Amino acid sequence: MSPNTQREIISAIVNGAWIAFLLYWIFAARSQSKTRKKEPTLERLIHVLWLACAYFLLWRDDLPIGPLNRQFLPHRFWIASLGAVLVVAGIGFAIWARRHLGKNWSAEVTIREEHKLIRTGPYRYIRHPIYTGLLTAVVGTVVVVSEYRALVALAIFLIGWTFKAKKEESFLAQEFGPAFEEHKRLTGFYLPPLA
Repeated sequence: MSPNTQREIISAIVNGAWIAFLLYWIFAARSQSKTRKKEPTLERLIHVLWLACAYFLLWRDDLPIGPLNRQFLPHRFWIASLGAVLVVAGIGFAIWARRHLGKNWSAEVTIREEHKLIRTGPYRYIRHPIYTGLLTAVVGTVVVVSEYRALVALAIFLIGWTFKAKKEESFLAQEFGPAFEEHKRLTGFYLPPLA
């Protein structure tokens, strides 16, 4: 198999996984409960613009950004294949977590009407498994891209999703009080607790 064919296969897998994620997210967003409380619009806009910077760094290979366009990993089929596996696994994990949130999910930080504290599926062990899945998929994409710009994008995604997750926790703590504190004690932020 030629290197060009290998790159096309990996690209098709990675792009297909991200497109499947986007389509599922659009489809699943149709069934949300009404919002009772949400983050301020300006905070939401800043978050979206922050993540847009990461998006452009990760997926736009035509950006003239000098040394950030240099490779940090060699182009090897096995390395790109590992990245593609991480993308597919991360997307699958994020979709699984999203299914457990059901009508409580929102792209914004919100509290929904009849909001419930979810403790099933990955939420039994992790408080933010959607971000865990997305970060895994981004790491996989970084491996496939193998340029320094992708590492910068990963850092931007990590910072943005961590700020958002902490804001979500603040909302949940206000809404559920001791029940959320117990859930917090028994779960990890992005990964299951070690003990």
